[in-house]
Amino acid sequence: MTQTGNPDKRWLDPDVAPFIEFRGVSKTYEGIPAVRDVNLSIYQGELFCLLGGSGSGKTTLLRMLAGFEAPSSGTVWIDGVDVTEIPPYERPVNMMFQSYALFPHMTVFDNIAYGLKRDGIAKPEIQTRVDELLLLLRLKDFGRRKPDQLSGGQRQRVALARALAKRPKVLLLDEPLGALDKNLREDTQLELIKIQESLGITFIVVTHDQEEAMTLATRIGVMDEGYLVQTDEPHTIYEYPSSKYVADFIGDINLFECVVTEDAGSASSLYCAEIDATLEPPTGMSAPINQVLWYAIRPEKMRLSREPVTAGNVLSGVVHEIAYLGDFSVYWIDLDTGFRIRVSRPNISRMDHFAESWDERVYVTWDPDAGVVLTQ
Repeated sequence: MTQTGNPDKRWLDPDVAPFIEFRGVSKTYEGIPAVRDVNLSIYQGELFCLLGGSGSGKTTLLRMLAGFEAPSSGTVWIDGVDVTEIPPYERPVNMMFQSYALFPHMTVFDNIAYGLKRDGIAKPEIQTRVDELLLLLRLKDFGRRKPDQLSGGQRQRVALARALAKRPKVLLLDEPLGALDKNLREDTQLELIKIQESLGITFIVVTHDQEEAMTLATRIGVMDEGYLVQTDEPHTIYEYPSSKYVADFIGDINLFECVVTEDAGSASSLYCAEIDATLEPPTGMSAPINQVLWYAIRPEKMRLSREPVTAGNVLSGVVHEIAYLGDFSVYWIDLDTGFRIRVSRPNISRMDHFAESWDERVYVTWDPDAGVVLTQ
């Protein structure tokens, strides 16, 4: 199947066919649903992330794509072919596991070459492919070493090289960076992006790490209790979550339960009893009077001041706690109703002598369009 169109955002082009499709896929174990009626299209060359908490169904969905699990209902398609009944070893897919599963008695070279030897590839071709991967993954000087002579990041790259050696159309990665420390994980994320872009292979990554998904992905599919609850680009997922679950799961957020009211000018407003405040909704919000919904606002979109402010949405409270995190500080503010909100502020100057302090009365303000209204 020929793929055409914008290589960066093929999912926006209606003339481009999906490369991978889950069509109404469900999976149950002894009557307990693990994946529920998932319809998902992934396009060639994407670095797609499945994101969700433990038990959300993301790994089960990945294993059905690999062929290690069979759907209870629905079909799985790769490059225009229904692969639902095709065994794993005949699918154009390879999988890299979290544990890396390297053979300890083999050298780096032999670990990478293992699958090629099993497939009966000629020795000169094996040598060429392994040498290319050693160079690509910056392992050229480590070919003769054993896995226990490597760092965690180097073992991760060996596992990736082995998974790429058979030149799969799709590479599946299940929590690939979970065993690495924070700094190494961040560096490896950037390396993974460069490798994927240079090879043009479709990568599908399963992770529970929101930052990892936001860094890696062209698009993210958020899963909850077996449902695929939102699929979008990282920016859209963060700025315009489709539900309370997505808003709360991706990053930090303040959520207020509100009811739609009408002010003197017959324009809609939101009354939030838990903070005892009437909020101006985002531009263009349309909802019937008395509908219950939730107003969501990210901590970094709010501002702190010591003086009352009249423009925009305004709340007042007392500073309960301050966390200095280096590049930014987080303030927990107790409102007069007892409801606690979170506000973050970048630390632009080294010494902020005007920063608010514990137990100080402050005002929290933000522009109405900085928030988002959620109905589910």
